[in-house]
Amino acid sequence: MRNRNWLLFLLLAFIWGANWSVMKLGLSFVTPANLLFQQYVISFVSLSPVFISLRRRIPRDKSIFSRLLVYSIIYVIQMTLMRWGLVGESSGMGAVLTYLQPLFVFCLAIPFLSEKMTTPKLLGAIIGFAGVCLLFIGKIGTLSISSSLIMISSAFLWAVATIYYKRFLQKVDPFVTNFFQLSIGAFPLALFCLVTNTFSFPMSLEYFWIILYSSVGSFAIGWSIWLFLLKQEDATTLSGSSFIIPGIALVIGWRFMEENIGLEAAFGSALILGGVYLVNFMKKQKTRRQTAISPQQK
Repeated sequence: MRNRNWLLFLLLAFIWGANWSVMKLGLSFVTPANLLFQQYVISFVSLSPVFISLRRRIPRDKSIFSRLLVYSIIYVIQMTLMRWGLVGESSGMGAVLTYLQPLFVFCLAIPFLSEKMTTPKLLGAIIGFAGVCLLFIGKIGTLSISSSLIMISSAFLWAVATIYYKRFLQKVDPFVTNFFQLSIGAFPLALFCLVTNTFSFPMSLEYFWIILYSSVGSFAIGWSIWLFLLKQEDATTLSGSSFIIPGIALVIGWRFMEENIGLEAAFGSALILGGVYLVNFMKKQKTRRQTAISPQQK
């Protein structure tokens, strides 16, 4: 990734790394669908001024709107599954299972995006995920089979949404895409909450900060950054780099949630950084060598 994109990615990683603990706290107040609906609505409202200023970038092609609809449906199902599965898992294990996503992206990017699968990228993905697992090795015995399957399904759908966006919606402005998927996704969530009579907004200052951070921070800002980076970078490179996020979630959990960090966390973090290096910088060094050699060949 380019230097500017790395800075944006690090900002995204800290926002999303902290959001796992925030989501887990939010689910102690309301149901998964209710939490997600409120996140959609608040994010939709916060992005409205940006959307109005960018209204000239709204696509005029009707086929683009149908693709935005498909993307939004995939996205809202994935987000619902993630929160549903998180009810039965710790925030740490939820992050681990969700970040199977880069491995799914690696598999899907070859046939659908024609991205080249290099040995360093593949090795980096495997090493990075091994590091993520090692971070939470002590909690594996607490896994719930049903919740785990739900989280893995969520990870797969996130990979599908990533590939779909990269193939069909890359030319659409990221803010416009995020705004549309939030506005479209809010409707089925609202209908579900009305039918099940599960809508509620706790009058709690703690919940207010939880919903504000997870909405404006994670959805409005975080997903806009993710789509912007996905538009500019390889899907495999960006997804492989996201292995950093569970590591940040661990550190934030230790600092603010008083979760223990053992020796395995140090080894896990080292593996994650090694995997990210292979996914990103090995490719960059190879490109530089080719650039340096080409003038001599001429």
